[in-house]
Order: sequence, then C-alpha cells, then structure tokens
Amino acid sequence: MSGSRDGYYLPNPSAWPIIGSIGLFTTLLGLMLFLNEGKTGPWLMGFGAATIIFMMFGWFGRVIRESEGGMYNDHVGLSFRMSMMWFIFSEVMFFAAFFSALFYTRSLAVPWLADTDLLWPGYEGGWPTAGPKGPLPIEADTVVADPSRQFSTIGAWGIPVVNTGLLLLSSVTVTIAHHALKMNERRKLIVWLGITLVLGAMFLFLQGKEYAHAYQELGLTLGTGVYGATFFMLTGFHGLHVTVGAIILLVVWLRCLRGHFKPENHFAFEAGAWYWHFVDTVWVGLFIFVYVF
Repeated sequence: MSGSRDGYYLPNPSAWPIIGSIGLFTTLLGLMLFLNEGKTGPWLMGFGAATIIFMMFGWFGRVIRESEGGMYNDHVGLSFRMSMMWFIFSEVMFFAAFFSALFYTRSLAVPWLADTDLLWPGYEGGWPTAGPKGPLPIEADTVVADPSRQFSTIGAWGIPVVNTGLLLLSSVTVTIAHHALKMNERRKLIVWLGITLVLGAMFLFLQGKEYAHAYQELGLTLGTGVYGATFFMLTGFHGLHVTVGAIILLVVWLRCLRGHFKPENHFAFEAGAWYWHFVDTVWVGLFIFVYVF
C-alpha cells in the first residue's frame, strides 16, 4: 500500500463487494417473490436490505478510516472524482429515460391513439389521461365523488411550489456550508449543513402529505393509467434520490461534528454537494414538466 504523492493506494483484499452483491441479489429475489405473492418474499427483502446496510456501514467506514489515516493521495482523489462524475451521469440518464417516456406518451402516443380508431374507437385523448378504460380527469381542487371513475391532478401552486423553494434554498445553504469548510469556519459549516438537512427533511415530509392527499382524496394512484404511472414514477424516484442525498449529507454532517475534513481535502463533502445539486436540478425539471405543464 502506498500513500506517497507519486504512488497509488492499492487496498487489501476485501469481503465487502461480495457481501454487497449478496445483499442486492437477495433483495431483488425477495422483491420478485413478493410481486408473485411468495410468502418468503418480504423476509428475503428484509434480509437483503439489512445486508446492504451492514455492507455500507462496514465498507464506507473502512474508506473513512483510510482517508482520515492519510492513506490516500492525489491519484486516489482524482479517481474518486471521476467515479462520482460517472455515477451522476448515470443518474442523469436514468431520469432522462423517465422524462422521455413522459414526453413520448404525452406528445406522440396519446395524440396518435386519439386520432385513429384502430385500437380504441371514440378515445378522445388529451392530457392528463388514464387511458380509454381508466378513470376520467376532473378539475384540480374538486372533491372526488367516486375515485374509481374520476381522478384529479395535483396543482403546481400548492405543495409542489413550496417544495421547489425548499430545494432551491437548500442548494444555497449547502453552498454556504461548502464555502465555510474551505474557509475553515467549522461552526458556520455545521450550522448551514444542518439547515440543509432540515430543508431536505421538510421536502420529504411535504411530499408524503402530497401522496396521502392524492391517494385518499384525489383518486390519483400509481394505478391511475399512464398519467398515474408517469407521475408517481418520476416524483417517487426523485423522492428516493432526495432521501439518499439526505443520508449522504447526514453522514457528512456527523463527520463534521467529529472534526473530519480539511479545507484542502474534503472530497466526501464535495460528492454529497454535487449529488444534492443534481437532485435539486432534476426537481426543477419535474416541477415544470409534471406539475406546471
């Protein structure tokens, strides 16, 4: 192993990759069984999730100890940055696929099906739509008499616009925290990063309220045709990414409390901030193309 500036750190053999692979395989196997009403599905999913969490604590903890022990150098730092950039790029492609599905369905598939009588004669199309056999949309903020026959969309100027403000503000606060770290202002760093975490938690809480309102009062569910599927897939996966980003920043915040990171060496903080800015940018696109238009 080398920690010199002209060498490259080569870690010792580790069991963590195979442990993580076992956890992922078990989780997906449990999910498959659960979707097919297998009794062991939930148990396997739980075991797999616990294995993944155990792996993350062990593997990430090892990386933290190695970093704080001065075992990494500029070459390792560069590889970390390139890896994070490619990871975020893969996430961009992930959301690009879902946005493309939304645009294709809304702008091409639905109008084509409405213009031809080949599949569904009499289908009028329009957006939002749950398809020719699904419930009909009604105006937002209208009481749904029968959720099995009608659904309502969620207006942009309620919780969604508040959540937009929360995430945009959180990008500002995490940037202030980053600047404080580079200036070695530890108290300011901890305060502003903590505020970022609070804003992220508020976003998730409000999104949960929005989902409950959609399911219980608006008749809008994941099963509400193509509109419900695209709405919940886009917003739900984004909420998952906010959760992951918040967990990353929480770990970074706890490390800041322990005195980790230096003004000239704080990649973990930078990686968390990059991911958070990415999540915020995706939400702006979601707000515009899912809620406003």
